[in-house]
Amino acid sequence: MESVIILIFVIGYLSITLEHPLKLDKTVPALIMASLMWAFLAVGFSQGWFNVVDSHEEVFNFLTGGDDALHGFENTLLHHLGKTAEILVFLIGAMTIVEIIDLHRGFEVLKTAVRTRSKRKLLWIIGILAFILSAIIDNLTATIVLITLLRKLISNKNERLWFAGLVVIAANAGGAWSPIGDVTTTMLWIANKVSVGGLVTTLVIPSILCFAIPFFIAMYLPAFKGDIEVEELEDDEEAGRLLSSKTMLFLGLGMIVSVPVFKTLTHLPPYMGMMLALGVVWLVSEYIHPEEDFSKERRHLYSAHKALSRIEISSILFFLGILMAVGALETLVYGTIGGEQVGTLRYLAEALQAAIPNQDVVVALLGVFSAIIDNVPLVAASIGMYGSTPLDADLWHAIAFAAGTGGSMLIIGSAAGVAAMGMEKIDFIWYLKKISWLAAVGFLVGYIYLVIMFSL
Repeated sequence: MESVIILIFVIGYLSITLEHPLKLDKTVPALIMASLMWAFLAVGFSQGWFNVVDSHEEVFNFLTGGDDALHGFENTLLHHLGKTAEILVFLIGAMTIVEIIDLHRGFEVLKTAVRTRSKRKLLWIIGILAFILSAIIDNLTATIVLITLLRKLISNKNERLWFAGLVVIAANAGGAWSPIGDVTTTMLWIANKVSVGGLVTTLVIPSILCFAIPFFIAMYLPAFKGDIEVEELEDDEEAGRLLSSKTMLFLGLGMIVSVPVFKTLTHLPPYMGMMLALGVVWLVSEYIHPEEDFSKERRHLYSAHKALSRIEISSILFFLGILMAVGALETLVYGTIGGEQVGTLRYLAEALQAAIPNQDVVVALLGVFSAIIDNVPLVAASIGMYGSTPLDADLWHAIAFAAGTGGSMLIIGSAAGVAAMGMEKIDFIWYLKKISWLAAVGFLVGYIYLVIMFSL
């Protein structure tokens, strides 16, 4: 029966990985996989076919435990649902704030930062914006914003593809050192595996290297020589901005950045701070006047209700399916280590440690794999496998960096890459030939620096 549950996970995982060839939204296999795994887990436990382990490493056997064991199983399910809900509520809040900013055309303000015709200067301006923005509003949103900006600045698509490819590298590097910059770092932060201070101080330099080295090499490539035609901004109307654009941009970004501060001061989970941030931004958006004609008919165009209708619920449901599926693996007792029954993921971690004793190599492989398959289940599985590792251990920082930046090596390896691929119709092979080697160099330099720093 244990093999059936693991087989469901493997088939579901492969379906997610082959999302594009199958032309199937990855949310579908994620939801089906999680539901079936917990269903088989519940039936098998109630029939006494196998044991389960709860969040406190206590093993339950239904045949010997009876109603108490069944109650323990139900609490374990609620525990995993609760930990998953923390991440989902956080993401919904962050995504809604970003959509409110976008409705008020706040990101149009960024166009004023671009006043150059030099391709090299534009490369660095766009890269720095991507690196900083991704740390604040997440790498996916930063990529979408900057590619939209590039479309307004560069009319030649062949030239624009090079900039878009480098934006993916910068955005993923910027998201790796921030607890709100990437879904995987958010997961590690909410799971109390990394702290804000520890994550930032440890990963900011490797992330800068991961971003700066590819950009430094790229600026000497033929694609970034010469000038482009960049339209000068003459006034706010030409920039497409509203009266509320600046206010909502700085308020929204400020409230998102305040979430780690809220957690530090109150010691409450991050989603509580995000709920407060969303409430404040929503409150201001209800009363602010985006334009001169703020009639009742036009008010709904800038409302939070409109923003909520624009967030990707399919992504939220995908995270729900993946995290609950990983929770089922964590709960299923698969083997015995040192005379103690342990869950599947911990058993896998011990087996992996025995096969490859060098943990640095294991994490580096995780970075490579994150370019091929989705990094969310990889990090979720890592949290289950190394759950006993203490807060801010070197392992967690290495996983955050590898999972966050390794995905840049393939266009399908990260949410930012997939977004760029969809917006600019970037060919997989083109990216593999032109951009992947730059991303790989950046990843290796940053990771080697990280390993050396850990050894000192």
